[in-house]
Amino acid sequence: MAENLNCWKCGASLAEVVLPLGRREECPACAADLHVCRMCGFYDPAVSKDCRETMADEVAEKERANFCDYFRPAAGAGAGQEGGEAAAAKAKLEALFGGEPKPQGGALGEDAATAKGRGQSAATARERLEKMFDKGSGGKDRG
Repeated sequence: MAENLNCWKCGASLAEVVLPLGRREECPACAADLHVCRMCGFYDPAVSKDCRETMADEVAEKERANFCDYFRPAAGAGAGQEGGEAAAAKAKLEALFGGEPKPQGGALGEDAATAKGRGQSAATARERLEKMFDKGSGGKDRG
């Protein structure tokens, strides 16, 4: 059983899939091929031919089933599993350019205090805009 594996395309759990993955094995959720470079532990877009295995033949289509003998299914290859390196890189960019990391709570990723503060500043901004365009003086506007 592939207990820790997720589909590279849809992120669905592959716990019910029997290992080793055959060349024609498909994801039970989205029917994507699973014996693909994107699902392999050697897959790395940062290196030559996108593969850290130096003896493997180059595979042109990284998202299609292939016959690579070096294929090793990798946990964490699934879509929507942005953690690890990608999340760390984004956090570093935010810190570098003065941004603050976004909180991970709430429907929009913010806590109640942040949402309340944002609402107050929106009301203040609207008041300023109305004053700029004389909306508050006698109902006349500049058209």
